[in-house]
Amino acid sequence: MMQTSAYKYLGVQVNALSIPELNSLIAESIEQNQKWIIANHNLHSLYLYHKDPKMQAFYAKADYIHIDSMPLILIGKLLGFPLKREQRVTYADWVCPLMAEAASKSWRVFYLGSKPGVAEQGASILRQKFPGLQVACAHGYIDICQDSEDNLATLAAINAYKPHVLMVGMSMPRQEHWILDNLEQIHTNAILTSGACIDYVAGVVPTPPRWMGRFGLEWSYRLLSEPKRLWKRYLLEPWFLATLLLREIWSFTSQAK
Repeated sequence: MMQTSAYKYLGVQVNALSIPELNSLIAESIEQNQKWIIANHNLHSLYLYHKDPKMQAFYAKADYIHIDSMPLILIGKLLGFPLKREQRVTYADWVCPLMAEAASKSWRVFYLGSKPGVAEQGASILRQKFPGLQVACAHGYIDICQDSEDNLATLAAINAYKPHVLMVGMSMPRQEHWILDNLEQIHTNAILTSGACIDYVAGVVPTPPRWMGRFGLEWSYRLLSEPKRLWKRYLLEPWFLATLLLREIWSFTSQAK
């Protein structure tokens, strides 16, 4: 496995990975015919991680965990870790380089998620943008109980396609729970937790201006775009995370004495 810099803070471990390094990881998983979970952490997943034992079990299974939050980069830097802006990777920035790589290397991609019709709309846009791209999809509005008809049919569709890359975009923590529950039945190489990736591509969710992402302000755009769905995430959860940060700073300063 590729050697990457790993850092532990706020109770979780993350890998410092840029987009080219993430693409290289996927290539390695395919070349070695390995099944790797490439997960990510942002402030919302941090909150869920500390509240949900099943999320903790999922991240324990993950092979790599990239950073999808500029505040996590800034907090890491504050604590003395040598993190860089380019090591904050969100799917709004990664999806095009990933699909370009998939098209050039003939990787088969399967996307599971979004509302009925949205995933296919996004996949169609990606096929036009990246000629030769092999991408199939299924919507995520299914009964995710392991033995349900929906779930078994979805697993059968994925495995029949034999994807090199499986992207699961069913929002947190549903996508992580689904992967954890079905990991043994999934036949693929790289498994990515990709949130609203295809929703952005399809245009059903507005993509924040990329300069806002670079300055850690993307949350404000998303909150204004979807206030009913996201107000708790951006207005309440940070208070819990602030206590984590204060504990981390206290521990850090105590060790430095």
